[in-house]
Amino acid sequence: MSSSDDEKLSQMIRDYIELDPSSPISSSKSLQVDQKSSFVYLQEILERVTVAESEILRKIFLYWKDLEPSKLRKWVVMNLGKDYYDASLCRTSWVTKFNRSSGEYEYIDVMMKNDATSDGAVRLIVDIDFRSQFELARPTPEYEELSNSLPSIFVGTELKLEKIISLVCSAAKESLRERGLHIPPWRKASYMYSKWLSENCKKISFPELGTI
Repeated sequence: MSSSDDEKLSQMIRDYIELDPSSPISSSKSLQVDQKSSFVYLQEILERVTVAESEILRKIFLYWKDLEPSKLRKWVVMNLGKDYYDASLCRTSWVTKFNRSSGEYEYIDVMMKNDATSDGAVRLIVDIDFRSQFELARPTPEYEELSNSLPSIFVGTELKLEKIISLVCSAAKESLRERGLHIPPWRKASYMYSKWLSENCKKISFPELGTI
């Protein structure tokens, strides 16, 4: 990769992890105090990017292809495997209290070496279609600002993801209430947790993926 290409790639990554100067945070005086705090808090969470998170995000940009998300997930896992990362495609599923299937989802799981942890590893969750998972019909302007500030590509720890889900789902609940709309089960925090944090997760490693 040329130095010019490398700089373009670095700038793309900075665009994902840095706060956009033109974002609504600079003109948020119209927001209620709690709504403004939610927006600011979300930015603080997103701006805390570890070396491992930045490394995986950089790799994803290098692998990027014009593929639909379902195929792109496999493509990313395959290439991470070729680069000697412990990466898997995770398929989660969960059931309702009536023992009926309630949902299924796919994301990427990466285990990174980390000498700072007791077991020497840290788990990163990667979702290349993250922002769309929080879209609402008829959102309030405040919620739209909040959800639009989410990254299209998420790379982060379980704790980081938990904080985001809790914050954004709470805001979604308020947005739906303000619009006089019913809060569907699939927009509740418990449902969103199940997408990425369900214990019922089937890991599919590189050799099993086959062709794209």
